[in-house]
Amino acid sequence: MRCIIARFPFELTKSGVMASMKGITPEPVTGDSVIIGRRHYPVKQVGAVITRQDRRDFSAGEVTRALSALGFTCRAAPKAEPAARALAPFEIA
Repeated sequence: MRCIIARFPFELTKSGVMASMKGITPEPVTGDSVIIGRRHYPVKQVGAVITRQDRRDFSAGEVTRALSALGFTCRAAPKAEPAARALAPFEIA
């Protein structure tokens, strides 16, 4: 499948992405992630491996779109829950 990442065209296949990520240890996931095989990889790590570009050159959305189109399961970053608001003295009474 042809896709554009960081203004460069890439011809990606599902088997090609799986072969590229074989033997690469996943980094801790702090943002968007993708499941390749049985492992959860950060989207930016996968993008850097398959494009051989610096992670600052592309967005997580570009890689997520391409990997989703290839049939991989992508997950968004977990949303932080809002902090509990402290009660004012008047509300406590």
